[in-house]
Amino acid sequence: MKVLIVDDSPPSLRIAQARLAKENVDIISASDAQMGLDLARREWPDLILLDVNLPDMSGFDLCRLIKSDPVLHMIPIIFLTGSGTAKDKVHGLDLGAIDYVTKPFDAYELRARVRAALRTKQLQDMLVEHAHIDPLTALPNRHALADGLEREWARVERNGSSLSLIIADIDHFKLVNDRYGHSVGDRMLQEVAKAIKAQCRRTDLPARYGGEEFAILLPDANASGAFQMAERCRQEVEAIRLAINDISIQTTASFGLATCLQATSIPELIDAADAALFAAKEAGRNVVCIAGDIASPVRRDEELVARA
Repeated sequence: MKVLIVDDSPPSLRIAQARLAKENVDIISASDAQMGLDLARREWPDLILLDVNLPDMSGFDLCRLIKSDPVLHMIPIIFLTGSGTAKDKVHGLDLGAIDYVTKPFDAYELRARVRAALRTKQLQDMLVEHAHIDPLTALPNRHALADGLEREWARVERNGSSLSLIIADIDHFKLVNDRYGHSVGDRMLQEVAKAIKAQCRRTDLPARYGGEEFAILLPDANASGAFQMAERCRQEVEAIRLAINDISIQTTASFGLATCLQATSIPELIDAADAALFAAKEAGRNVVCIAGDIASPVRRDEELVARA
């Protein structure tokens, strides 16, 4: 697990690092509030040790910024302070910190409080993960996708990076349920989920969007890269065969995609991908449509090469 220490005092920083050297943690450090905020956004630490007195803003102000950030607000914060006044402690706890450690550090106390905070963070992460997994497909669910969108959209606004969203829908899924039963429909959902997940990069977020719909969030992917991903997924889904007694059931899916260049907000990005998916359905299904180019659905690799 990763611990971020924000302290402008080199001696205090060295002491804290030495006290935690025997713990199984990676330690990163910052000497002022802005550096600490930037590192928190880039590294996503599991715990922040935050000095109250910093040169550019107070630790209380930095805590307030972190706790108001939709991406960072779940990171636990322990204040480091030379003051043990009840007023400061109450103020810090009211801002969302979970604990206080008074300087000079007692080695055993600091390590024990850090261990306790990290245990709580691990349990919290396990609960969040469990709540964000679709039990049928084992993919992240819609809540996880929403969290991912918040996180990646914030990164787009901060760094100007690329972001794409794919929404897919299994074609004629209701007929499968009606004709073969929901157990077969469930198997089909599981196979489609596996096919989609197999094509994703480590940084991508495939999710079950709801019903027979799936979504893929692709950080650092432009329209061309997202299209290639969607086309690979389309081909893998088309290759699925479900053996039911003596029958082999084939399925297809339609795909719509949009990029952050076609939206000014998360709802607009979702709406653009949804509109592209609707266009794919209207174009005959089993196709990929790009938002803003919905008149030209693409079905085959050679056409993709021609477009590139």
